[in-house]
Amino acid sequence: MICPFCRHDDSRVVDSRPAEDGTQIRRRRECPSCGQRFSTQEVALLSIIKRSGATEPFSREKVLVGVRKAFQGRPINEDDLALLAQRVEENLRATGQSEIEAQEVGMAILAPLRELDEVAYLRYASVYRNFTSLEDFEGEIALLRAMPSSNKAADKPRADVSKEKISTSNAPSNE
Repeated sequence: MICPFCRHDDSRVVDSRPAEDGTQIRRRRECPSCGQRFSTQEVALLSIIKRSGATEPFSREKVLVGVRKAFQGRPINEDDLALLAQRVEENLRATGQSEIEAQEVGMAILAPLRELDEVAYLRYASVYRNFTSLEDFEGEIALLRAMPSSNKAADKPRADVSKEKISTSNAPSNE
């Protein structure tokens, strides 16, 4: 690493620490020539190979833009979206590949999106998988119903017990 102060072509690493959720490494360096200290950040590059063959760096923001479209008109917390994008990036990095097909990025989005909101998942899947018929939607809905979901029980409407208690408490007593 070239010293930014004296332009000496070497430096010594004094300290290394993970940064940005472990996706980067922050290094504290010292120049053996002038003694000045400086910091660097190293990032493992993750490139996306588009259908056209062009490559571009992975962008969490692009993931968020696509997922936000699926959530249009649906309630969503921005923190949940940021966590989804982080999980997608972590899953892609876990493959150990530095270049990933755009198709794989879409596949990596589907699972965490399904856990977050099944309607948004269905919207995203319909565009991503290019649904062309009602049968495509029906098949995907059947798969959603067949797969256990951690948040399905929380999403099902319950009988409103509090209203029942209120209505019985206002009724005249037979005693």
